[in-house]
Amino acid sequence: MKIAIAGGSGFLGGALTESLLAKGHEVFILTRKKKETGRAGVTYVQWLSDGSRPEHELAGIDVFVNLAGESLNSGRWTPERKERLLTSRLAAANEAVRIMSSLKQKPKVHIGASAVGFYGTSESKTFVEGSAPGKDFLADLVKRWEDASLNAADLGIRTVLCRLGIILDDKEGALPRIALPYKLFGGGTVGSGRQWVSWIHHDDAVSGILFAIENERVSGPVNFTAPEPVPMKEFGKTIGKVLGRPHWLPVPGLALKLLLGEMSTLVLEGQKVFPKKLLDAGYSFRFPELGPALKNLYKN
Repeated sequence: MKIAIAGGSGFLGGALTESLLAKGHEVFILTRKKKETGRAGVTYVQWLSDGSRPEHELAGIDVFVNLAGESLNSGRWTPERKERLLTSRLAAANEAVRIMSSLKQKPKVHIGASAVGFYGTSESKTFVEGSAPGKDFLADLVKRWEDASLNAADLGIRTVLCRLGIILDDKEGALPRIALPYKLFGGGTVGSGRQWVSWIHHDDAVSGILFAIENERVSGPVNFTAPEPVPMKEFGKTIGKVLGRPHWLPVPGLALKLLLGEMSTLVLEGQKVFPKKLLDAGYSFRFPELGPALKNLYKN
């Protein structure tokens, strides 16, 4: 198949690209700066820049994957940054839909990134795909992001919104930051420890996307989280156990709030999310439990 990926050079997009190439697919990576490829099977296509018309190079694509958007955890959520977080996602989603609408032959599937932040936060509720949205900043951002991506469904394109939890990887994403204090023998419970962590191993995040591409039963919002979410205290203890380090030095919630501002909600509050749609469609998680997932990542 011919598969276009916006955000194809990012953390998840890079892993997805490698998996697709290994399966013999042809990948078109959308990028703001024109690049020449030295790799078989990869074509770089300029988009979201003056004069770019990516649709001219994407005729005949079978799948459009949009993973583009400014990182949520790369700085304090000032009013200006909140605006960038939203506009970067809406710009990418709207441009993706525009490109697909202009293609004479529409792609069969549109995969759009989303986040479990859609549900807001809670220590007591369990969220599935039909649960109502939350009312905080992140929930509003995700809802507007999803609404923009869902415009592709109006074109008759099967659209899947991947509500991603914390993607576990030993080199990128949130896990290296969480694990670092443990490696320095200073790890401990963050905040109350009761907040839920809905996570997914990076292999399952990639395999889940491939499953959604290939499985016509999958559409709409889909939770991309392992079926065994854990409270933050258990999450930390498991990291310590896998790394052979103590879990003893707590990180007060107030200190994180002072350091990170509103962005501290990403670690101090959480949501217990269950991947009902993936399981109902027959997806089998390679890493459904946290301990084996971490052991796989830190096996070396």
